[in-house]
This record gives sequence, C-alpha cells and structure tokens, in this order.
Amino acid sequence: MVKKKQIIWKEIQKAFNTGVSYMLPSVVVGGVFLAIALATGTPTDSGMEITNQFMKDLNDLGSAGFAMMIPLLAGYIAYSIAGKPALAPGMILGYVANNTIGSAQVKTGFLGAMLLGVLTGYFVKWTKNWKVPATVKALMPILIVPIITTFVLGVLYVYVISVPIGAVMDWLVDILSNLQGGSAILLGLIIGAMTAVDMGGPINKTATAFTLALMAEGVYSPNGAHRIAVAIPPLAVATSTFIDRKKYTKEDQDLGISAFFMGLIGITEGAIPFAVKDMKRVLPAIIIGSAVGGAIGMANGVEALVPHGGLIILPVVNGKLWYCISMLIGTLVSVVIIHFTKPNLNNDNELSK
Repeated sequence: MVKKKQIIWKEIQKAFNTGVSYMLPSVVVGGVFLAIALATGTPTDSGMEITNQFMKDLNDLGSAGFAMMIPLLAGYIAYSIAGKPALAPGMILGYVANNTIGSAQVKTGFLGAMLLGVLTGYFVKWTKNWKVPATVKALMPILIVPIITTFVLGVLYVYVISVPIGAVMDWLVDILSNLQGGSAILLGLIIGAMTAVDMGGPINKTATAFTLALMAEGVYSPNGAHRIAVAIPPLAVATSTFIDRKKYTKEDQDLGISAFFMGLIGITEGAIPFAVKDMKRVLPAIIIGSAVGGAIGMANGVEALVPHGGLIILPVVNGKLWYCISMLIGTLVSVVIIHFTKPNLNNDNELSK
C-alpha cells in the first residue's frame, strides 16, 4: 500500500514537471511582452496606463500569453497521467479554474488548475479500462472521453469544489476587514503571506480587493504592503537561480531571468513554474519572504498610491526607501530559505539540459 502511494506521488510529481515544461514558453512570452509594454506606461489611480498603441497591442499579446498559462499547465498535467485523450479536457477545466464561474463567481487560479489537471488525468486513465464495443472504441479518445470527463469534472468543480472555496474567500475577507484597525505588523504579515500563497489566484485577489477597498477610503499602507509582496516571489526565485545554479536545470536558470524582470514590474506569476516543480520548498519560502516584506512595509508606513507593484511604481510610493528595503529583505529571506532547503540536483547532466 505504501509503495503504491509512492508510485502515485511520483507520477503526480512527473505530471507537474510536464505541465510546467509545456507552460514555460507561454510564461516567457507573456512576461517579456508585458514587461516591455508596462515599462512605457504611466502610473495612475487605476494602475499603469499605456498610451502608445503599439505598446497596447504588445500588452494584449502578453496578456494572451498569461491567459494560456494556466490552461496549458492543467492540460499537460492531465496529459502526462493519461495521454492525449486527457489533454483537451484538462485545458478546458484549467481555463475554468482560472476564470470566475458559477453563481458564486469563484476563481481558484493555478491551485485549482493543478487539482483539476490531476483529477482529469486519473479520470481519463480510469475510462481506458471501460469495456466497450469495438465500434465505440474508436470514438472513445476523440469524442466520448473528452465530453464525459469535461462534463463530470466540470459539474463537480462548479457545484461542489468551488462552493467551499467561495466560502473560504468570504471568511478571509471578513477576517481581513476586522484586522484593519489592529497591529500594522500583523496585518502586513497576513497581507504579504496571502499575496504569495497562490500567486495571482483567489487568495491573492482577496488581498488585492481588501487593499483596493481601503484605497477608496484613502488608506494606502495595506496596498503598500501588498505591492511590496507581489514582487518578492519572482525576485526571490530569480535570485536563487542566479546564486544557486547547481539547484536548477539550465531551463530553470533561463526562466529565472524572465522571473527577475517580472518581479521588477510586480508580476507575481513569474514564480509559479518554480513553485509547481518544488512546492514543498519554494512555496513556504516565498510565503515567508512576502510576509516579512509586507510586515516591514506596514511597520514603516509605506504607501503605494496605485494598484500595481514592483519597482516600476517607485515614483508614486510614499516611503520609497523603506519600500525598496522591505522588498529586498523579503526577497533575501526567501532566497536564504530556498538555499538551505532545496538540494542540489543529483545528476550534473540535468544542469546542461
């Protein structure tokens, strides 16, 4: 029984790695185009405003790359487990996870997509054992299996899985609302941790909604903590690839450059590939680092006056020095944790892949 669990876990780990490897080009395309476009923008109350039409188009191309990122992740996780019949359902369900759906309008982001990718893979794997007539067998991989899989897991997600997630989101908003008058350090820790825990997913968006609501009331410090924290995960994993090269494949090292630029413009999703491949080490590290950065920012009264993050918004930050210091310390905390928890690659050949 224990051996079977180990086999399944290794199969899931392999699936996550496969999903990440197919997702990487989409992350790079999206990140590079968004970085170039946003770098030409002007900070406003509604975020970075891009006025040049060519840069607007480039921004749209980058957004398309990011929109494809999560569906590709889920689709190829499912594909790794069950082959070609699982690819389309996995991508469809990954898209569903990354967009609001149902009466509760819940979005679960990359965590939901990973779960649906695994469920899709094993559901399709189970359908391969069905005894069907020879005339039906040819239709199974291209018609019957994709339709049944998408329907069953889609309904399960919309009516079962997403409902408790929506309830958790409401609970978190209530908790955060009650904390706004409390300890600045505690609030900064919570906002920073929530920012990093799912990197652009529903928990991150809950923190965003909370800080935006306070901005509307003229309170900008929580937004400062949040905007510090959004940059820390990609900056941390990027820095780790620069200084701990023996812990990463050549592919990861190249991706670290892209993650670095994403961190500078406040795109947290640049850390997702690293977290997916080594969740038990990378995810706690970036959560702790973001929490530390957010807490330092709150404690020192840093205020971000626009709903964006990273160093790109420095001109519209009150407390510029502490904004940079908080981001630096949070990043270094994550880097140190990764350094001492993540082992070197066993096979030196993996470094040159």
